[in-house]
Amino acid sequence: MQETQTSRVRYLILFMLFLVTTINYADRATISIAGSSMQKDLGFDAVTLGYIFSAFGWAYVIGQIPGGWLLDRFGSKRVYAAGIFIWSLFTLMQGFVGVMPVAWAVVTLFVMRFLVGFAEAPSFPGNARIVAAWFPTAERGTASAVFNSAQYFATALFAPLMGWIVHAFGWEHVFIVMGVLGIIFSGVWMKTIYNPKDHPRISRSEYEHIARNGGLVDMDQKKAGGGPKWTYIKQLLTNRMLLGVYLGQYCINGITYFFLTWFPVYLVQERGMTILKAGFVASMPALCGFIGGVLGGLISDWLLRRGHSLTFARKLPIVLGLLMSTSMVFCNYVSAEWMVIGFMSLAFFGKGIGALGWAVVADTSPKQIAGLSGGLFNTFGNIASITTPIVIGYIISATGSFKWALVYVGANALVAVFSYLVIVGKIQRVELRDDEPGVPVKKPLPQGSADPVVSV
Repeated sequence: MQETQTSRVRYLILFMLFLVTTINYADRATISIAGSSMQKDLGFDAVTLGYIFSAFGWAYVIGQIPGGWLLDRFGSKRVYAAGIFIWSLFTLMQGFVGVMPVAWAVVTLFVMRFLVGFAEAPSFPGNARIVAAWFPTAERGTASAVFNSAQYFATALFAPLMGWIVHAFGWEHVFIVMGVLGIIFSGVWMKTIYNPKDHPRISRSEYEHIARNGGLVDMDQKKAGGGPKWTYIKQLLTNRMLLGVYLGQYCINGITYFFLTWFPVYLVQERGMTILKAGFVASMPALCGFIGGVLGGLISDWLLRRGHSLTFARKLPIVLGLLMSTSMVFCNYVSAEWMVIGFMSLAFFGKGIGALGWAVVADTSPKQIAGLSGGLFNTFGNIASITTPIVIGYIISATGSFKWALVYVGANALVAVFSYLVIVGKIQRVELRDDEPGVPVKKPLPQGSADPVVSV
């Protein structure tokens, strides 16, 4: 730790989170960019494609709580690095399923996507955990929004590239390129990520600034008892605030997974675009989502610094952004291509502004089980990664169009708004009890504390 110089190492850590989340979401999106060409080459229908899309989600959900436990037990650096390497390896292997008979190719694709999902399970709990350790409370909204906005940047950057690769070389090469990129990055991660106390470039003044203003700098130093207590899960599941946040995240992810899975297929099959054009067009709403995602975090933290409550500062961008995202339904009533792109871009922009769930997780997670708490949040949220692709596949199969699929996705935004306005209530940090939880009891706050606390 440097004694005299002032450092800004936490911004390097945030940049790394942004890069790894970009790769993370690009690997998730490979199947959607390749999906239409893959469907044509391998000869399966919309329902089968929907189930292949959902394979990632099944494993991602199953792996959340174990992934969160691993993060709390062994720390963010090692667990995350292993995850990056493994999911990239299985992404690369998907590029070779085309040599198999069709029946085997479908099964193998499902299994490979399943394994990618399982390896990616610790990623977002790890992001929230690292942000909680490295950033003061008043900076977490922006930090969380920056890493979360990488999902949109990934599409904006890689959708045109992957569309061109499919067009020029075939869908198999998308998986190979992205897999190799991720494997290389896993080594970069190991050389760059440290706990705040251990980072060789952090100054004492930056460390004390983080620690004094709500950063959980000693998170990975506390390993007594061999990891988190599983009885804590019951306490989290009986907290109304957290249940409302979980429901909201499920609905927000319903919107996310429409864009990650069916949106390029919608552009090709419903709007008649080529796969090359669809790749470029998909990048436009994604770029708007990226801008909205960063803006949502900046607005939230600005409101916090202006003296507004944590509850108001987090909820206002979430509610307004999600109401804006319902604009995608208007695509059902226009035929001009530029209007479709405009409404989808507005919807993605609004969804980006409203995607502050991970900031709320960093604000509310008990410090003893920050990884497990994030994993539980992501478990509920990513059930949508299973249901959304399958439901949309059945809707398309039954109706022959995407019209009701867009209505279904828009309705998710309205349910999320209801959850945050009616169910969540006041946003506060949760403090766990070692005994049986009873009625939540507020604890008095130290003078000037930025983090409200509630015991459950």
